[in-house]
Amino acid sequence: MHFRWQLADCPQSAQVLPARKKTRDDNSKERGSATTALSFWHNSYVASRESAGKFVPRRMTTNRKRRSMFPQRLIPVSLASLTVFAALFAVSAAVSASAADPASITFSLDFPNSSPEHYSIAVDSDGRAHYESSGKIVPDSDDRDTYQTDFTFSDATRAKIFDLATQAHYFAGKVDSGNKKLAFTGAKKLVYKDGQRDTSASYNYSSQPAVQQLTMLFQSVGATLEFSRRLAYFHRYQKLALDDELKRMEDQARRGDLAEIQAVKPVLQEIYDDSSVINVVRARARRIMDLPPGTSSTR
Repeated sequence: MHFRWQLADCPQSAQVLPARKKTRDDNSKERGSATTALSFWHNSYVASRESAGKFVPRRMTTNRKRRSMFPQRLIPVSLASLTVFAALFAVSAAVSASAADPASITFSLDFPNSSPEHYSIAVDSDGRAHYESSGKIVPDSDDRDTYQTDFTFSDATRAKIFDLATQAHYFAGKVDSGNKKLAFTGAKKLVYKDGQRDTSASYNYSSQPAVQQLTMLFQSVGATLEFSRRLAYFHRYQKLALDDELKRMEDQARRGDLAEIQAVKPVLQEIYDDSSVINVVRARARRIMDLPPGTSSTR
């Protein structure tokens, strides 16, 4: 049996109306309804699975993904390894401190009413040195002067100084002989400094062979540099006194009473280059400059 409906036969409420264009509010309502339905279905499903005691897979987070991609491994570190690392660190720190603070030795002598009354020589482990003194220019003069100069020790003398300091245990402990019957020859002091030590010793006379050799060596260097001080003064104010002073210096150098002659070379060169100085004096200054560097006393 077939029925045929005519539009005219349908009630007015059942007639098909033309489709209305959807608005933005309609789309929002549809999305909300779909989300509500999906959420309701998911929650109901999860609740039913959990109530049944079954495992419910969870969505893996980004952190868990990273942990699974890069698993962490525990590396066992023994006490012996830590001890080795600590020892290496200590050695590295010591080497760095030693490089930052080079070793230095300073010798000073104070002897009132002598010429000079005070002087000191400081030498670093690389050979660079500084000298300073104060006192009368010559013993029979009232003129006083303070003198300072920098110079460099010869390699042989520098090595000898630091070797003797090692033999003297870096001047730690008792250095002075303690013999009160000995004549006073000036208050002497030796100081040693580096990244690990800072020791010093004051004495009038020492019975230690290493300290005796160091004292003689520094006194020979001091005598050389005092010639430099006087020659610089005479060249500027009393050129006629240069001949006698250079003659004394040459005699002492040839006897081996002076050390580190090269430290005086700048002053001797100025005298030699000065055409206003007589030729005999200039020739003597030239001969002294030609002496072997590091000439020192062997007594």
